[in-house]
Amino acid sequence: MPFRAERGTPTSTAPSRLLAESGRGARVPVGVVVAGGAVAVALAVAFSLLVGTQSVSPGRILEALTGGVVSDEVRGIVDSRLDRTLIGLVVGAAVGVCGVVLQGLTRNPLAEPGILGINSGAALAVVAGIKVFAISSVGGYVWFALLGAVVTAVVVQLLALLAPVRAQPVTMALAGAAVMATSTSLVGAILVSDQGALDVFRFWQVGSVAGREASIVLDVAPFLVVGFALALSSGSVLNTVALGDDLARGLGQRVLLHRLLAATGAILLAASATALAGPIAFVGLVVPHVVRAVVGPDHRRILLGTLFAGPVLVVVADTLGRVVAAPSEVQAGIVCAVVGAPFLVALVRRMNVT
Repeated sequence: MPFRAERGTPTSTAPSRLLAESGRGARVPVGVVVAGGAVAVALAVAFSLLVGTQSVSPGRILEALTGGVVSDEVRGIVDSRLDRTLIGLVVGAAVGVCGVVLQGLTRNPLAEPGILGINSGAALAVVAGIKVFAISSVGGYVWFALLGAVVTAVVVQLLALLAPVRAQPVTMALAGAAVMATSTSLVGAILVSDQGALDVFRFWQVGSVAGREASIVLDVAPFLVVGFALALSSGSVLNTVALGDDLARGLGQRVLLHRLLAATGAILLAASATALAGPIAFVGLVVPHVVRAVVGPDHRRILLGTLFAGPVLVVVADTLGRVVAAPSEVQAGIVCAVVGAPFLVALVRRMNVT
């Protein structure tokens, strides 16, 4: 039955008014968010290029970056740091923006890419590729990870759509948990029976931007472009969804279509990030909440701020991981988990969840 406006029902001009009201809590202008984010990213990049297990002077690094004459050892170090920095920037932005969209769509402050079982789906596909096709290189299994992540996320989304609209957020979480449990069990069964697959898989499993060439970003570039386009354009939709699906439909929003588009963007971003660096946890949970505390509740500002803050967290985590246990390294996924776990506990306590 077509929606009919009753007396007192918001008119067609209401969406823009309500969306504007949802951003009244913003305390930082957009220009400041962009400028501050750009400076933070630049500092994180400089930190990543200058710091590592091997000491290289800033002058040598600058010469290597500008094509000057340096030793092969210095060039190799700088190239390695540059590759992992670029991958960290992409992965951080993708996972952070994905977290904002998932939290907005599900209206669940604990939502993050893992809630859809994307990480476990990608892991299962990688293990299958190693076991069946003997894939052993990043360039080889990146496609398996991407395929597994996308398929898993689509399955979870379809399962959620089978439920009534009001129950879809909870159904999505339950479906993600079920798929994650199933995938994890299958991964364990394969790894137990194949030591070679275990040796190749375990480094990728913890989440790391090291040991990869930046050129692998090109393998998932189309998915990243579409994912960012859909996710970053969903700010107004997320603001309206935050008011409730019934009110959103009453305001003339095509809720199902907008949800699907935003969810597709989040899926592509999470899948691409997982394929590039493995399951780096908590970035999609921590960053949106920190940015929201600074810029206010408007999802358009949150998405913009997260686009800068996500890369900063991943790049800094990777850089710290190089020095905290020198001469060994701690993967970025582990450092993010160390930061994110206490944050998760604090968030749950704040929600009075027992």
